[in-house]
Amino acid sequence: MNFPSSVRLAYLVSRYPSISHTFILREVQFLRAQGFEIQVISVNAPDRSAAQLTADEQDEMAQTLYIKPAGLRGALAAHWHTLRTRPRHYFRGLWCGLRTGKTDLKRIAYGFFYFVEAVMLGYWMQQRQLTHVHVHFANAAATVALIAARIFPVNYSITVHGPDEFYNTHEFLLTEKIKNATFICCISQFARSQLMAVSSPDHWDKFEISPLGVHSAHFIPFNPREKNAVFTALCVGRLVPVKGQAILIQAVSHLHQMGESIRLYIVGDGPDKDDLKQLVAAQQLTESVFFTGAVNQDKILDYYRQADVFVLASFAEGVPVVLMEAMSMAIPCVTTHITGIPELIGAGQGLLVAPSDSVALANAIKFLMHNPELAQNMGIAAREKVKQHYELATNTAYLGEIFTRRLGHDVELN
Repeated sequence: MNFPSSVRLAYLVSRYPSISHTFILREVQFLRAQGFEIQVISVNAPDRSAAQLTADEQDEMAQTLYIKPAGLRGALAAHWHTLRTRPRHYFRGLWCGLRTGKTDLKRIAYGFFYFVEAVMLGYWMQQRQLTHVHVHFANAAATVALIAARIFPVNYSITVHGPDEFYNTHEFLLTEKIKNATFICCISQFARSQLMAVSSPDHWDKFEISPLGVHSAHFIPFNPREKNAVFTALCVGRLVPVKGQAILIQAVSHLHQMGESIRLYIVGDGPDKDDLKQLVAAQQLTESVFFTGAVNQDKILDYYRQADVFVLASFAEGVPVVLMEAMSMAIPCVTTHITGIPELIGAGQGLLVAPSDSVALANAIKFLMHNPELAQNMGIAAREKVKQHYELATNTAYLGEIFTRRLGHDVELN
């Protein structure tokens, strides 16, 4: 599909580039390659120093506008200009920001900060003659977009992942964001169902199914593949409670008690790191469970190539891109039967277990350990599923078609 260069929009991201949200960077790159002009605006600086970023991330950093790093001078310039040129709208935006906190003083303070950021967002968009901003996640960044739309002649759309927004719809202002959005992209049918549950049917036509994806030509099976001396499991994700790494560690302990030899690599970083390491020590698994820290995309393939199985024991997810990556590499996956994951992994494409059940997780891993031919076939089927339904180029092209159609550009799709 070829799109006209006149399709111009901003992308607002909480932190960009970010090691845990590389899919946003890939999406922006693919959209630009399709002819879209996209200005990324990030609330926060990248999560690593420039020297630690990949070459692609360094290029993106150079093109990105940063709100908080612009400091007081950047904020004053935006606010002074907006107050002079749009005084009524300025105070309307201030009221919108403050009322997001209702009667909670801490949240009211956050609402004021969102207002400050919204003015900077709108001012920069106005300078570049941009009238639409797209946001991933219906989180604080989406609140900034909501406020900006009160002040400036701009509109916004959101890609909703879930599930955090679905658990506390009032705190995330989900109903209000749906009501005022031009359209909303849902990464799964599950995500769309949750939006329907909190909105009027009058708004359901705003919801578009727009799955994420991976570049299957990059994440390719590693052949010929040498059999590991010890069965190797891999988990990739932030070290936070919701990812369930503690359950995975318990599953490894169960496997050892069953007499099975297994080693586990946990790739990622986060606030749970020390607690998880203590759990590993308490379970006497220090020779079997290894923490690698966060790993850039240009290095992650080395870990996928070592894996006999990919395991994600999450309690809550959207549709994890790391699962797509592992599936694309034909690695059999074991994960939890939650939210949008069953849409990604169907029968014969992986094993799904109940969340929090460490015994079931251990048994599923053991089943693959002792059925290598079935595990291989499962990996092949998983890669085919990704190529058919979660190919990055295809799904980003469809997202481009959504932008073009929803933003009122009449183009001929080739």
